Amino acid sequence: MEEARSLAARGFRPLRTGVGALIVVVGAVVAAWQFWTFVGGNPAVYSALIGGSIAALATALGTLPVLFSQRLSDRVQDTLFGFGAGVMLAACAFSLVIPGLDAARSGQTFGGGRWAAGSIIGIAILLGAAALLLMDRLLPHEHFIKGREGQSAQKLRRTWLFVIAIALHNLPEGLAIGVGYAGNEGLRANALATGIAIQDVPEGLVVAVALLAAGYRRAFAVGLGMASGLIEPIGAVLGAAIVGYSAALLPWGLGFAAGAMLFVISHEIIPESHRKGHEAFATGGLMIGFVLMMLLDTALA
Repeated sequence: MEEARSLAARGFRPLRTGVGALIVVVGAVVAAWQFWTFVGGNPAVYSALIGGSIAALATALGTLPVLFSQRLSDRVQDTLFGFGAGVMLAACAFSLVIPGLDAARSGQTFGGGRWAAGSIIGIAILLGAAALLLMDRLLPHEHFIKGREGQSAQKLRRTWLFVIAIALHNLPEGLAIGVGYAGNEGLRANALATGIAIQDVPEGLVVAVALLAAGYRRAFAVGLGMASGLIEPIGAVLGAAIVGYSAALLPWGLGFAAGAMLFVISHEIIPESHRKGHEAFATGGLMIGFVLMMLLDTALA
């Protein structure tokens, strides 16, 4: 009797597994349909998704040279770090802070005066930086730029530490894209998304090179480097959806995204670009990146 019950139970296991898998698939399809319906019905969110996806593709494109080249020189890496920092600095100033001040003044928040607008953006910048600082403290991670050699037994743990660190680094860029499109300023938002995508190309290359130098296989380093950009369309949709609920949130969102990006620039990119004695090249890259992003913003806005 017990043997018959055991056989029956074993016979039902595939059925239960199949039913469970079917439920998961149906749930995923329904969730994807609901998400697409929401995105398609909201032009700002749809544009943010496209802009974030282009930035993710740029990151993936930047990793491809690692398939054919062993490594970049430290001087080239530091120059690329500086270039990315310059693009992000200009994006903070021209695509986030200045439009945020304009939105705060025109929104009549707390009187809509210059002092009120400046206070709103200032507080939002500090909140954005504080949020990234809190995540940096609470989430266990290893700076993806400053990869350290470790024992093989720690490789899986170090992989996830890299993944978390990369997410922390790319999230502000996605948020900035989304908030930019939520501001209903298509040309300025396009300039911001274009600038971030341009700096994502060398960023993807540097991430893949850092993973390769940390001991990962070439294919894995490239694959994870490509995947690192996926947080940007997620952040873009999140930023556009939140700010899109209320126009009053726009200046706060722009300031918050700027603060988050400034934190990454100061806490991660610039210190690393100056760590190996190539400050002049890093600074030159920063200046070129800043000017390029400024030209994109003024020409396309």
